[in-house]
Amino acid sequence: MASSPGSALRELTEVLVRLAVPYAIGGSVASASWGVFRSTLDVDMVVHLGTASVGALTASLGRNWYADPDYIRESLRAARAFNLVHIPTAGKFDLFPAISDFHSSQLERARTRDVQYFGDVVTCPVVSPEDILLSKLRWYRDGGEVSERQWTDIHGILAINENLDFAYVNRWAASLGVSDLLARALSERS
Repeated sequence: MASSPGSALRELTEVLVRLAVPYAIGGSVASASWGVFRSTLDVDMVVHLGTASVGALTASLGRNWYADPDYIRESLRAARAFNLVHIPTAGKFDLFPAISDFHSSQLERARTRDVQYFGDVVTCPVVSPEDILLSKLRWYRDGGEVSERQWTDIHGILAINENLDFAYVNRWAASLGVSDLLARALSERS
C-alpha cells in the first residue's frame, strides 16, 4: 500500500506498465522536470487507454483508489479527462486520453526521467520539453491568458532548455494556434 503521494504515483505507473497502457507525465510535474521546480497538488498524464482496459485498470488499482469504471468509460467515450484519487494520501491524478495527433506525438517523444513529487523520486516517461512547452502555451491560451503560473512555467522551460527542437515547436505551435504566444514568450526571454 502506498503511504505517500510519490509512492501513489509509483503504484499507478506500475499498474499502467503492467497493463501495457502507454502513458506520459505532463502538466506541472513535467514542466518542473524540464524547467523551474514548483510544487503542484496533482499529476497530469496523457494515456492511451481504451474502454476495454478500464475494468483491468480499476481492478488492478484496488480499494485504495477512487476509480469509478463507469465514469472512466463515459469520459473516454466523450474524449475528456478523468481523475483517479489515491484515498490514503488524497493524491489526485488527472488522466487525459490520447485522442489527437498531438497526444500521440507526446507519447512517442516522451523520455524516461526522474520526477520529484512530494519529496519522492519516481522514474517514468515524461513528455518532452518541447511538448510540455506547447501544452503550457495551449493551457495559457485556453485559460484566458491570465495564469501567471502557466506563463512562469513557459519561461522556466525556455530558460533551462537551450537546445529545443524549434522546427518541431513551430510546426505544432501553428497547428495548436499558439504561435503568437510562443513569439511573445521568446521575445521576453532574458
